[in-house]
Amino acid sequence: MSDQNSRPLEGIRVLDLTVALAGPYASMVLGGMGAEVIRVEAPGGGDIARTNPPFVGKDGINFGAKADDEVSLTILNRARNKKSITLDLKSERGREIFMKLAEQCDVLIENVSEGATARLGIDYDQVQRRNPKIIYASIKALGEPSAYPGLKGMDIIVQALSGVMEVTGFADGPPTRCGLPIADLVAPLYALNGVLAALIQRGRTGEGQFVKVSMLDCLASWVAEEHFDVFAKAGYRMRTGNFQDRLVPFGVYQTKDGYVSIAALHPDWLRGLLDALDQPHLMDDPRFSSRGPRLKHAAELNAIIEAWTRQRTSDEVVHELLEKRCVPSARVRRPDEVLNDPLLHESGAVMNLEHPVLGPIGAIGMGLPIRFSKSTAQFDQPATELGSANEEIYGDLLNFSKRDIEALRAAGII
Repeated sequence: MSDQNSRPLEGIRVLDLTVALAGPYASMVLGGMGAEVIRVEAPGGGDIARTNPPFVGKDGINFGAKADDEVSLTILNRARNKKSITLDLKSERGREIFMKLAEQCDVLIENVSEGATARLGIDYDQVQRRNPKIIYASIKALGEPSAYPGLKGMDIIVQALSGVMEVTGFADGPPTRCGLPIADLVAPLYALNGVLAALIQRGRTGEGQFVKVSMLDCLASWVAEEHFDVFAKAGYRMRTGNFQDRLVPFGVYQTKDGYVSIAALHPDWLRGLLDALDQPHLMDDPRFSSRGPRLKHAAELNAIIEAWTRQRTSDEVVHELLEKRCVPSARVRRPDEVLNDPLLHESGAVMNLEHPVLGPIGAIGMGLPIRFSKSTAQFDQPATELGSANEEIYGDLLNFSKRDIEALRAAGII
């Protein structure tokens, strides 16, 4: 009989050597699904994201310099469902302790700079000698070895190199960065797929393996989905702004009070749209009667539609199209509307963040948008202070005495 309160990854222990966003997001999802995540950071410092404003403390949210008793909102979001320990991996003793931890773990996940794990002696080859069953996952921006040596692979750099930026924006404007750090968010999801697949295979073979993911590879694979090469050879624009001409009518149209998205690519939907425009005869117009001609005359059709939407509010457009004629359409919502949508809070897609001491802080963080019928999963443990799990992990897991732990702390190793 299943336990509805159980979690899918209970019993899986993860050694987390991640920083910034891509790696911490991956390990957070593993934690939300029930894995025990042990996050390793440098003593006294840790992840650079800890210095990201805004900061949260007893006086509320602060966008200025960080006070000693304040925590980055970024960390409160990304470090949930993790146990924080400190360890100096640049010391020989620290590396040996790290290897002892790796021996006790099922998964190791890292996204540190290229070559760092090899320099420290904790790369896959070294770790798997100590634990042949470990799944060692590595997320790198540009691969390892990188085809762009010396280039720091930040999300905006990856977007530029992947081609995503070149196909985003309006035809008469510049290449445009996606409004979300998509490379940082997509790569960890591919890495998680790799980790889970490797765990399944280990269940059959008893052997661990190396899982490698490149942020650039992930975004480039998405660019390939749209066949931009074929359209470019045919003379079509790469950037089409708020419209997808291949599927016209398919785009974002201005209204009296905002914007609506409309997707009427199916003949029945197009018929409903043209009926709402009181121009049903356009279904027989040679320019718009089938997909091929519509692609060539997309600008004309979009202009006709927008002349109609501009005379109405967004809600009126949605009422005429979706509610009366079942044509897919929606008002373009602001982020604050989405983050405060009670349905999304109920589903767990977004959730209120908590400070480990202060409790609710009036900010909203990422939720875990996965639901299981026979188990539970969610980010339900707030982020904790740097090194707060030192005694638990070093004492209970590695059996170090209190004297040992104090000696390590005094030496700056933890």
